[in-house]
Amino acid sequence: MAVYKLKTPISEEEIRKVKVNDVIYITGTIVTARDQAHRRALEYFKQGKALPINLEGLAVFHCGPVVSKEGDKWVAVAAGPTTSTRMDIFEDEFIKNFKVRVVIGKGGMGKKTTDAMAKYGAVYGAFTGGAAILAAKAIKSVKSVEWLDLGTPEALWIFEVEDFGPLAVAIDSHGNNIFLDVAKKVEENKQKIYQKLGLTQ
Repeated sequence: MAVYKLKTPISEEEIRKVKVNDVIYITGTIVTARDQAHRRALEYFKQGKALPINLEGLAVFHCGPVVSKEGDKWVAVAAGPTTSTRMDIFEDEFIKNFKVRVVIGKGGMGKKTTDAMAKYGAVYGAFTGGAAILAAKAIKSVKSVEWLDLGTPEALWIFEVEDFGPLAVAIDSHGNNIFLDVAKKVEENKQKIYQKLGLTQ
């Protein structure tokens, strides 16, 4: 296990050095995006419209942050991860089209996303659920918010962060996916147990 401190924009060459079970911390710009933001971003791409921010080399965070407005500034109060499987239907195209280098969330992602990460150079950093305050502490400022019409949780929040993490690399850019490996082992063990009990599925 290695520890990497990455600064955005992150290059493909940098991210390909990172392997599953490594730990990463990110300094620079990260952008939150949930279902609606993913959908709109991909619609913009199809229509040839520019996004409000260039995502190449950045980290996209599956998160609906809790924010408050102090004067004319937004402050992130809590920023816990959203379950990433909800974004699985979009993420392969998102990685391909926008060249994000890190996807942050909880619960992992499937084969299509894993294949896109291997092809285009990206990793999945698992952030601990329930550690929303820890995440907020690493957010130094809210640079801006875009697409607020989607609602606060679904908007694109653009954060300036310092040593955001620890993020456990659960999917790397070489086709390794800890979540899929565990699911496969569970299935194999389940079949063995069924056989021992004389049960068939």
